[in-house]
Amino acid sequence: MKHVLVLFGGVSSEHEVSLRSAASVIRNIDRAKWTVSTLGVTKDGRWLLYTGATEKIEDGSWIDDGEHLTSAVLSPDRSVHGLTVLHESGAENIRVDVVFPVLHGKNGEDGTMQGFLQLAGIPFVGCDTLSSAMSMDKAVTNTIADHIGVPQAKWLGVLKTEYAADAEGIARRSAAYLGFPLFVKPANAGSSVGVTKVCGADAFDSAMQTAFAQDDKVVLEEGIDGIELECAVIGNDEPYAPMVGEITPCNDFYDYEAKYIAAESELHIPARVDEETFRTVQRDACRVFRALGCTGLSRVDFFRRSSDRKVLFNEINTIPGFTSISMYSKMLIAAGVPYGEIVERLLGLALEKWG
Repeated sequence: MKHVLVLFGGVSSEHEVSLRSAASVIRNIDRAKWTVSTLGVTKDGRWLLYTGATEKIEDGSWIDDGEHLTSAVLSPDRSVHGLTVLHESGAENIRVDVVFPVLHGKNGEDGTMQGFLQLAGIPFVGCDTLSSAMSMDKAVTNTIADHIGVPQAKWLGVLKTEYAADAEGIARRSAAYLGFPLFVKPANAGSSVGVTKVCGADAFDSAMQTAFAQDDKVVLEEGIDGIELECAVIGNDEPYAPMVGEITPCNDFYDYEAKYIAAESELHIPARVDEETFRTVQRDACRVFRALGCTGLSRVDFFRRSSDRKVLFNEINTIPGFTSISMYSKMLIAAGVPYGEIVERLLGLALEKWG
Protein backbone atom coordinates (compact mmCIF):
# COMPACT_ATOMS: atom_id res chain seq x y z
CA MET A 1 0.00 0.00 0.00
CA LYS A 2 1.39 3.40 -0.99
CA HIS A 3 1.60 6.38 1.34
CA VAL A 4 0.12 9.78 0.37
CA LEU A 5 0.74 12.95 2.33
CA VAL A 6 -1.89 15.70 2.02
CA LEU A 7 -0.57 19.22 2.63
CA PHE A 8 -3.11 21.78 3.80
CA GLY A 9 -3.37 25.32 5.15
CA GLY A 10 -0.42 27.47 4.18
CA VAL A 11 0.92 30.98 4.63
CA SER A 12 -1.58 32.48 2.24
CA SER A 13 -4.65 34.69 2.03
CA GLU A 14 -6.43 31.52 0.85
CA HIS A 15 -5.61 29.50 3.97
CA GLU A 16 -9.25 28.86 4.92
CA VAL A 17 -10.16 27.74 1.40
CA SER A 18 -7.30 25.26 1.50
CA LEU A 19 -8.69 23.73 4.69
CA ARG A 20 -12.04 23.03 3.07
CA SER A 21 -10.51 21.75 -0.14
CA ALA A 22 -8.12 19.47 1.72
CA ALA A 23 -10.92 17.99 3.81
CA SER A 24 -12.75 16.99 0.62
CA VAL A 25 -9.62 15.42 -0.84
CA ILE A 26 -8.82 13.52 2.37
CA ARG A 27 -12.35 12.09 2.58
CA ASN A 28 -12.15 10.79 -0.98
CA ILE A 29 -8.81 8.99 -0.97
CA ASP A 30 -9.32 5.24 -1.31
CA ARG A 31 -8.04 3.80 2.00
CA ALA A 32 -7.88 0.34 0.42
CA LYS A 33 -5.08 1.65 -1.82
CA TRP A 34 -3.47 4.42 0.20
CA THR A 35 -2.18 5.13 3.67
CA VAL A 36 -2.98 8.78 4.35
CA SER A 37 -1.10 11.33 6.45
CA THR A 38 -1.96 15.00 6.79
CA LEU A 39 0.51 17.83 7.33
CA GLY A 40 -0.80 21.29 8.12
CA VAL A 41 1.01 24.57 7.60
CA THR A 42 -0.29 27.29 9.91
CA LYS A 43 -0.82 30.90 8.87
CA ASP A 44 2.41 31.83 10.63
CA GLY A 45 4.39 29.05 8.95
CA ARG A 46 4.56 26.24 11.49
CA TRP A 47 4.48 22.68 10.13
CA LEU A 48 2.44 20.16 12.12
CA LEU A 49 1.58 16.51 11.51
CA TYR A 50 -2.12 16.16 12.27
CA THR A 51 -3.73 12.82 13.14
CA GLY A 52 -7.17 13.99 14.26
CA ALA A 53 -10.59 14.28 12.66
CA THR A 54 -10.94 15.61 9.13
CA GLU A 55 -13.89 17.73 10.27
CA LYS A 56 -11.49 19.77 12.42
CA ILE A 57 -9.36 20.54 9.37
CA GLU A 58 -12.45 21.73 7.55
CA ASP A 59 -13.62 24.12 10.28
CA GLY A 60 -10.12 25.27 11.25
CA SER A 61 -10.17 23.87 14.78
CA TRP A 62 -7.39 21.35 14.01
CA ILE A 63 -4.85 23.86 15.23
CA ASP A 64 -6.28 23.61 18.77
CA ASP A 65 -6.36 19.81 18.80
CA GLY A 66 -3.05 19.49 20.64
CA GLU A 67 -3.47 15.78 21.35
CA HIS A 68 -3.19 15.08 17.62
CA LEU A 69 -0.46 17.58 16.68
CA THR A 70 3.26 16.87 16.38
CA SER A 71 5.92 19.13 14.93
CA ALA A 72 7.10 17.73 11.61
CA VAL A 73 8.72 18.88 8.39
CA LEU A 74 9.18 17.60 4.88
CA SER A 75 12.84 16.71 4.62
CA PRO A 76 14.90 17.98 1.66
CA ASP A 77 17.15 14.94 2.18
CA ARG A 78 16.30 12.52 -0.61
CA SER A 79 17.28 9.53 1.51
CA VAL A 80 14.37 10.39 3.83
CA HIS A 81 11.89 10.77 0.95
CA GLY A 82 9.22 12.16 3.20
CA LEU A 83 8.60 13.44 6.71
CA THR A 84 10.83 14.03 9.69
CA VAL A 85 8.56 13.96 12.75
CA LEU A 86 9.96 15.69 15.83
CA HIS A 87 8.81 13.68 18.86
CA GLU A 88 9.91 14.66 22.36
CA SER A 89 11.91 11.44 22.47
CA GLY A 90 13.66 12.15 19.17
CA ALA A 91 13.17 12.43 15.42
CA GLU A 92 11.41 9.82 13.28
CA ASN A 93 11.57 9.62 9.50
CA ILE A 94 8.45 8.49 7.60
CA ARG A 95 8.72 7.63 3.92
CA VAL A 96 6.07 9.12 1.63
CA ASP A 97 5.34 7.92 -1.90
CA VAL A 98 3.48 10.97 -3.15
CA VAL A 99 2.38 14.38 -1.86
CA PHE A 100 -0.96 16.03 -2.64
CA PRO A 101 -0.40 19.76 -2.01
CA VAL A 102 -3.82 21.29 -1.43
CA LEU A 103 -2.33 24.74 -0.90
CA HIS A 104 -4.03 27.59 -2.74
CA GLY A 105 -2.32 30.87 -3.57
CA LYS A 106 1.05 32.13 -2.45
CA ASN A 107 3.57 29.75 -0.88
CA GLY A 108 1.71 26.73 -2.20
CA GLU A 109 0.49 27.21 -5.75
CA ASP A 110 3.22 29.56 -6.98
CA GLY A 111 6.12 27.12 -7.35
CA THR A 112 7.62 27.51 -3.88
CA MET A 113 6.30 24.23 -2.50
CA GLN A 114 6.77 22.51 -5.85
CA GLY A 115 10.44 23.52 -5.88
CA PHE A 116 10.90 22.13 -2.39
CA LEU A 117 9.29 18.83 -3.37
CA GLN A 118 11.42 18.57 -6.50
CA LEU A 119 14.50 19.22 -4.36
CA ALA A 120 13.39 16.46 -1.99
CA GLY A 121 12.72 14.09 -4.90
CA ILE A 122 9.16 13.31 -3.79
CA PRO A 123 6.44 12.87 -6.47
CA PHE A 124 3.57 15.31 -6.09
CA VAL A 125 0.21 16.12 -7.63
CA GLY A 126 0.08 19.01 -10.08
CA CYS A 127 2.41 21.29 -11.98
CA ASP A 128 6.16 21.55 -11.52
CA THR A 129 8.06 24.58 -10.21
CA LEU A 130 8.32 26.55 -13.43
CA SER A 131 4.80 25.95 -14.71
CA SER A 132 3.33 26.73 -11.28
CA ALA A 133 5.26 30.00 -11.04
CA MET A 134 4.38 31.08 -14.58
CA SER A 135 0.72 30.22 -14.13
CA MET A 136 0.54 32.11 -10.84
CA ASP A 137 1.97 35.30 -12.36
CA LYS A 138 -0.82 36.86 -14.44
CA ALA A 139 1.59 39.07 -16.36
CA VAL A 140 3.71 36.09 -17.40
CA THR A 141 0.64 34.01 -18.24
CA ASN A 142 -0.83 36.81 -20.34
CA THR A 143 2.47 37.26 -22.18
CA ILE A 144 2.57 33.56 -23.07
CA ALA A 145 -1.08 33.59 -24.14
CA ASP A 146 -0.31 36.52 -26.43
CA HIS A 147 2.71 34.66 -27.83
CA ILE A 148 0.75 31.52 -28.75
CA GLY A 149 -2.14 33.53 -30.18
CA VAL A 150 -4.85 32.76 -27.63
CA PRO A 151 -7.19 35.78 -27.61
CA GLN A 152 -7.62 37.66 -24.34
CA ALA A 153 -8.73 41.03 -23.00
CA LYS A 154 -6.45 44.04 -23.44
CA TRP A 155 -4.07 44.29 -20.49
CA LEU A 156 -1.14 46.15 -18.97
CA GLY A 157 1.45 45.19 -16.34
CA VAL A 158 2.63 47.75 -13.77
CA LEU A 159 5.38 47.45 -11.16
CA LYS A 160 5.01 49.12 -7.77
CA THR A 161 8.14 51.18 -8.40
CA GLU A 162 6.79 52.33 -11.77
CA TYR A 163 3.52 53.43 -10.22
CA ALA A 164 5.27 55.28 -7.41
CA ALA A 165 7.29 57.23 -9.98
CA ASP A 166 4.39 58.12 -12.30
CA ALA A 167 0.99 57.35 -10.77
CA GLU A 168 -0.91 60.02 -12.68
CA GLY A 169 0.64 59.08 -16.01
CA ILE A 170 -0.11 55.39 -15.54
CA ALA A 171 -3.68 56.15 -14.51
CA ARG A 172 -4.17 58.34 -17.57
CA ARG A 173 -2.63 55.86 -20.03
CA SER A 174 -4.50 52.91 -18.51
CA ALA A 175 -7.84 54.68 -18.86
CA ALA A 176 -7.07 55.64 -22.45
CA TYR A 177 -6.01 52.12 -23.48
CA LEU A 178 -8.37 49.95 -21.42
CA GLY A 179 -11.34 52.22 -20.81
CA PHE A 180 -13.78 51.79 -17.92
CA PRO A 181 -14.70 49.57 -16.30
CA LEU A 182 -11.30 47.99 -15.88
CA PHE A 183 -9.98 45.44 -13.40
CA VAL A 184 -6.94 45.89 -11.18
CA LYS A 185 -5.38 42.63 -10.04
CA PRO A 186 -2.28 41.59 -8.09
CA ALA A 187 -0.11 39.66 -10.53
CA ASN A 188 0.49 36.92 -7.98
CA ALA A 189 -2.60 36.16 -5.91
CA GLY A 190 -5.47 33.75 -6.28
CA SER A 191 -9.22 33.51 -5.71
CA SER A 192 -9.70 37.16 -6.70
CA VAL A 193 -7.95 38.38 -3.52
CA GLY A 194 -6.98 42.02 -3.96
CA VAL A 195 -8.97 42.41 -7.20
CA THR A 196 -11.03 45.56 -7.77
CA LYS A 197 -13.44 46.53 -10.50
CA VAL A 198 -12.78 50.20 -11.31
CA CYS A 199 -15.59 52.14 -12.94
CA GLY A 200 -13.99 55.59 -12.97
CA ALA A 201 -10.73 57.50 -12.58
CA ASP A 202 -11.52 58.53 -8.99
CA ALA A 203 -11.33 54.89 -7.82
CA PHE A 204 -8.15 54.00 -9.69
CA ASP A 205 -5.52 54.81 -7.06
CA SER A 206 -7.40 53.03 -4.26
CA ALA A 207 -7.64 49.90 -6.41
CA MET A 208 -3.93 50.03 -7.19
CA GLN A 209 -3.07 50.30 -3.49
CA THR A 210 -5.34 47.34 -2.71
CA ALA A 211 -3.56 45.25 -5.32
CA PHE A 212 -0.07 46.38 -4.30
CA ALA A 213 -0.85 45.26 -0.73
CA GLN A 214 -0.80 41.71 -2.15
CA ASP A 215 2.03 41.96 -4.69
CA ASP A 216 4.64 44.36 -6.09
CA LYS A 217 3.35 43.78 -9.62
CA VAL A 218 -0.17 44.54 -10.82
CA VAL A 219 -2.08 43.58 -13.94
CA LEU A 220 -4.73 45.88 -15.38
CA GLU A 221 -7.36 44.41 -17.71
CA GLU A 222 -10.23 45.86 -19.68
CA GLY A 223 -13.65 44.95 -18.39
CA ILE A 224 -15.44 42.42 -20.57
CA ASP A 225 -19.20 42.49 -20.96
CA GLY A 226 -20.01 38.83 -21.35
CA ILE A 227 -20.35 35.49 -19.61
CA GLU A 228 -17.74 33.72 -17.51
CA LEU A 229 -16.72 30.22 -18.57
CA GLU A 230 -14.39 27.69 -16.93
CA CYS A 231 -12.82 24.49 -18.16
CA ALA A 232 -11.40 21.58 -16.15
CA VAL A 233 -8.17 20.13 -17.54
CA ILE A 234 -6.61 16.89 -16.32
CA GLY A 235 -3.62 14.95 -17.65
CA ASN A 236 0.10 15.12 -18.32
CA ASP A 237 1.43 14.98 -21.88
CA GLU A 238 -2.07 14.53 -23.32
CA PRO A 239 -4.34 16.89 -21.34
CA TYR A 240 -8.05 16.14 -21.32
CA ALA A 241 -10.64 18.92 -21.08
CA PRO A 242 -14.02 17.19 -21.06
CA MET A 243 -16.34 19.86 -19.68
CA VAL A 244 -17.03 23.60 -19.76
CA GLY A 245 -19.00 25.34 -17.04
CA GLU A 246 -20.63 28.75 -16.80
CA ILE A 247 -20.81 31.07 -13.79
CA THR A 248 -23.32 33.81 -13.08
CA PRO A 249 -21.77 35.58 -10.06
CA CYS A 250 -23.95 36.71 -7.19
CA ASN A 251 -21.70 39.75 -6.79
CA ASP A 252 -20.54 42.36 -9.29
CA PHE A 253 -17.88 39.90 -10.44
CA TYR A 254 -16.71 36.44 -9.36
CA ASP A 255 -14.78 37.63 -6.30
CA TYR A 256 -13.60 35.75 -3.21
CA GLU A 257 -17.00 35.95 -1.50
CA ALA A 258 -18.86 34.74 -4.57
CA LYS A 259 -16.45 31.81 -4.97
CA TYR A 260 -16.24 30.55 -1.41
CA ILE A 261 -18.71 32.20 0.96
CA ALA A 262 -21.97 33.14 -0.74
CA ALA A 263 -24.09 30.34 -2.13
CA GLU A 264 -26.13 32.47 -4.54
CA SER A 265 -23.81 32.35 -7.56
CA GLU A 266 -25.35 30.29 -10.35
CA LEU A 267 -23.27 27.45 -11.78
CA HIS A 268 -24.33 25.87 -15.06
CA ILE A 269 -22.67 22.62 -16.09
CA PRO A 270 -22.46 22.19 -19.00
CA ALA A 271 -22.26 25.85 -19.95
CA ARG A 272 -25.25 27.28 -21.80
CA VAL A 273 -23.29 28.04 -24.97
CA ASP A 274 -23.23 26.90 -28.57
CA GLU A 275 -21.03 24.01 -29.65
CA GLU A 276 -18.44 26.26 -31.33
CA THR A 277 -17.90 28.23 -28.11
CA PHE A 278 -17.74 25.00 -26.09
CA ARG A 279 -15.08 23.51 -28.40
CA THR A 280 -13.08 26.74 -28.53
CA VAL A 281 -12.87 26.86 -24.74
CA GLN A 282 -11.78 23.20 -24.60
CA ARG A 283 -9.15 23.75 -27.30
CA ASP A 284 -7.71 26.96 -25.88
CA ALA A 285 -7.68 25.56 -22.34
CA CYS A 286 -5.43 22.75 -23.52
CA ARG A 287 -3.30 25.16 -25.56
CA VAL A 288 -2.63 27.35 -22.52
CA PHE A 289 -2.06 24.27 -20.32
CA ARG A 290 0.57 22.92 -22.72
CA ALA A 291 2.25 26.27 -23.38
CA LEU A 292 2.80 26.80 -19.66
CA GLY A 293 4.15 23.26 -19.23
CA CYS A 294 1.35 22.25 -16.87
CA THR A 295 0.76 18.69 -15.71
CA GLY A 296 -1.80 16.99 -13.52
CA LEU A 297 -4.60 19.51 -13.31
CA SER A 298 -5.65 23.07 -13.91
CA ARG A 299 -8.82 25.07 -14.21
CA VAL A 300 -8.68 27.49 -17.13
CA ASP A 301 -11.05 30.47 -17.13
CA PHE A 302 -12.48 32.44 -20.05
CA PHE A 303 -15.01 35.09 -21.03
CA ARG A 304 -17.33 35.05 -24.01
CA ARG A 305 -17.82 38.65 -25.03
CA SER A 306 -21.43 39.63 -25.67
CA SER A 307 -20.79 42.01 -28.56
CA ASP A 308 -19.11 39.53 -30.92
CA ARG A 309 -19.34 36.22 -28.98
CA LYS A 310 -15.55 35.95 -29.04
CA VAL A 311 -13.92 33.63 -26.49
CA LEU A 312 -11.22 35.38 -24.43
CA PHE A 313 -8.75 33.72 -22.06
CA ASN A 314 -8.87 35.07 -18.50
CA GLU A 315 -6.56 33.05 -16.21
CA ILE A 316 -5.35 29.61 -15.18
CA ASN A 317 -5.40 28.05 -11.69
CA THR A 318 -3.01 25.15 -11.14
CA ILE A 319 -4.46 24.12 -7.75
CA PRO A 320 -8.14 24.94 -8.18
CA GLY A 321 -10.55 24.69 -5.30
CA PHE A 322 -11.91 21.31 -4.23
CA THR A 323 -14.64 22.64 -1.94
CA SER A 324 -18.27 21.56 -2.15
CA ILE A 325 -19.04 24.40 -4.58
CA SER A 326 -15.80 24.23 -6.57
CA MET A 327 -16.20 24.23 -10.33
CA TYR A 328 -13.23 21.98 -11.09
CA SER A 329 -14.59 18.89 -9.43
CA LYS A 330 -18.18 19.66 -10.46
CA MET A 331 -17.16 19.82 -14.11
CA LEU A 332 -15.34 16.50 -14.05
CA ILE A 333 -18.17 14.85 -12.14
CA ALA A 334 -20.59 16.12 -14.79
CA ALA A 335 -18.29 14.58 -17.41
CA GLY A 336 -18.70 11.19 -15.73
CA VAL A 337 -15.67 11.13 -13.43
CA PRO A 338 -16.73 10.60 -9.77
CA TYR A 339 -14.94 12.70 -7.13
CA GLY A 340 -13.00 9.74 -5.75
CA GLU A 341 -11.84 8.85 -9.26
CA ILE A 342 -10.61 12.43 -9.79
CA VAL A 343 -8.40 12.11 -6.72
CA GLU A 344 -7.17 8.67 -7.80
CA ARG A 345 -6.34 9.89 -11.30
CA LEU A 346 -4.40 12.85 -9.97
CA LEU A 347 -2.35 10.63 -7.67
CA GLY A 348 -1.70 8.31 -10.60
CA LEU A 349 -0.63 11.19 -12.84
CA ALA A 350 1.81 12.35 -10.15
CA LEU A 351 3.43 8.92 -9.96
CA GLU A 352 3.45 8.70 -13.75
CA LYS A 353 5.33 11.98 -14.04
CA TRP A 354 7.74 11.71 -11.14
CA GLY A 355 7.90 8.02 -10.31
